Amino acid sequence: MTENLLAAVRRYVEAHADATGLAQTPVPGLTTIRSLAPTGLVHAIVSPLVCLVLQGTKLVTIGTKTFTFNAGDSLLITADAPTVSQITSASASEPYLSLVLHLDPAVIAELSLQMKTAPVADNAAVRYEPTDGEVSDAALRLMRLLDRPESVPVLHSQLVRELHYWLLTGRHGAAIRRLGWRDSHVQRVTRAVSILRDEFAQTLPIERLAAAAGMSPSSFHEHFRSVTSLSPRQFQKQLRLIEARRLMMSEGATASSAAFAVGYLSASQFTREYGRMFGTPPARDAEAARSWAESAA
Repeated sequence: MTENLLAAVRRYVEAHADATGLAQTPVPGLTTIRSLAPTGLVHAIVSPLVCLVLQGTKLVTIGTKTFTFNAGDSLLITADAPTVSQITSASASEPYLSLVLHLDPAVIAELSLQMKTAPVADNAAVRYEPTDGEVSDAALRLMRLLDRPESVPVLHSQLVRELHYWLLTGRHGAAIRRLGWRDSHVQRVTRAVSILRDEFAQTLPIERLAAAAGMSPSSFHEHFRSVTSLSPRQFQKQLRLIEARRLMMSEGATASSAAFAVGYLSASQFTREYGRMFGTPPARDAEAARSWAESAA
């Protein structure tokens, strides 16, 4: 079944991938990924998802922990978490291939209620296990649905729901269930993360974030770090730096304009923190992006 899923993802991504190797599907939250060579480090803050690695190898670091994912593994991220990822095994003849599904807390909550399963206290944001056979089977039928576009609007919801069900009954079930638990620490922290994502360029008092999570400031700080591996301020700083890098690399912004756009008042502080995170001065990245754009014009 895994070989069939690999073949289905390969066909789809070869037909639809953009220049970065991503191929968004008509199914909301479902993406296929291809890389023809190892990549550099990619910094991102991702939403809860499951990634089925079908070919190649990927490293993911969160906090101080690094995980290695090979073909046949399922990578699960259960919180809005800052990650550093790198594809380490890929080639033109055997590209890295994976299938990513963003998890839907509403579907998880509904299924958990019907299954009469209780959430567990488990704050690990990243984990991996061998992919369950039922998960691969449901994912394959979802990919095959894409070959009949007229069927996607009618049938995709129940297949996505089934995929969530098999995830809940499989190795990742205990960790996934907490995403649908309304009053879990993860869900409460997620409310604060939503504010941080929307208003990262603003000064956000810790009291406001804690109130959104329904916690005292001290309790909020503890649970936020437990779920995301960062303090709220560190999380906001990473959001700012990731967006600043996108502005420079994708939109041609200068280092100074990107810094002020994301909320930095001090160019020197921005340069220092950007270099610490990405390993290179922001002005160098901005210049490299402009040179690439000029050569491609």
